Amino acid sequence: MKKRFAALLGAGLVAAATASAHHGFGNFAMNEDVEFTGVITRLDLVNPHSWLHFNVTGEDGAVVERRCELRSATTLRRSGWTPDMLPPGMRITIQGSPDRGDPLACYTSTLIFPDGATLDRYGQLIPATTTNTRPARLANGEPNISDEWAVEQRVMTDPKGRDGTLVPLSEVGDFAPGAVPDGQREIPGARGTPEAEQARNPLAGFRGRSVVGLTPEGQAAMETLAAMPRAARSCIEGSIVSDWGGESVNRITQRVDTILLQYGRHGLERTVHMNMTSHPDDVEPGWAGHSIGRWEDDVLVVDTVGFMPGRLTGTTPHSAGLHVVERFSLGADAMTLTREYTAEDPAYLTEGYSGSETLMAANVRYDPEACEDLTPPVPAPAQD
Repeated sequence: MKKRFAALLGAGLVAAATASAHHGFGNFAMNEDVEFTGVITRLDLVNPHSWLHFNVTGEDGAVVERRCELRSATTLRRSGWTPDMLPPGMRITIQGSPDRGDPLACYTSTLIFPDGATLDRYGQLIPATTTNTRPARLANGEPNISDEWAVEQRVMTDPKGRDGTLVPLSEVGDFAPGAVPDGQREIPGARGTPEAEQARNPLAGFRGRSVVGLTPEGQAAMETLAAMPRAARSCIEGSIVSDWGGESVNRITQRVDTILLQYGRHGLERTVHMNMTSHPDDVEPGWAGHSIGRWEDDVLVVDTVGFMPGRLTGTTPHSAGLHVVERFSLGADAMTLTREYTAEDPAYLTEGYSGSETLMAANVRYDPEACEDLTPPVPAPAQD
């Protein structure tokens, strides 16, 4: 195994924690170090965080089951990590940082295998970009957007995931381990930051924040979302806006009169009707809504209505009156796909919400992973 990992790690030093701008250390005390050696009992390969369980035998012969957090199942798969690398029965050493609330849990920085091979948290074991190519256009002349798509992986400049900040995977080699590029700051809670020294406020990160202005009705809906337990909220559906980005691998399939969009997050499927010019009057509301599309030159314009009330992004809500317009366009090499979007919802939002993201042809196939938040509960503050 040592030779195999040495060769793979030489090809790429780090991998993504997440493809989005969000990153946090939760309740882990990143200024502290722990090390455990034990026997693997199981691997929970799930989103938003995977967990490795292992038994540690103490000097008195007592066996204690511990667990340490890994990155999401999707990010691990995009980085080439597989379940057979961490089979039950394997003896493993884990270096990391402790959980402030659960004495049996930790954050994984480095794995040490039985033969001495090491693998850091951000170890990239497969190429991060695909070598596949496809025609830029279909036989009918339309741009060929059929493929698996994902945003570029973003990684911490520290391959062990303790300090520094996030940068695109293609740029990480430009920085020293743990460096912070000009114009950026260390991730709050990373080793050495003021937040790492503080006991975590159990309410931190759970108050509602909106990406745009809200009407009174929208504010009330946001407060309901923010009051949900984290474990429940982290695995509920978002919207066609928010769930297309992030770390998931999505798939687009062009057909004669329809285009199928499949989301890696939760497996949402959307059908864009290319042979319709207006939405039916009897649309049944749903998470995906009802989409009609048209080509404007080489840009796919998709208009969607007919939603159930839900979560636009984060704790920002949307009503049944949400209206989304998206514009999909290929890059010059046909290996990137940019989506621009605008969401309007007069019932909940006082202004439109717009943005864009560029996805790359993914290095792994579309395969939605299960979502189950197994993070230990945040401890209550100590009483005086």
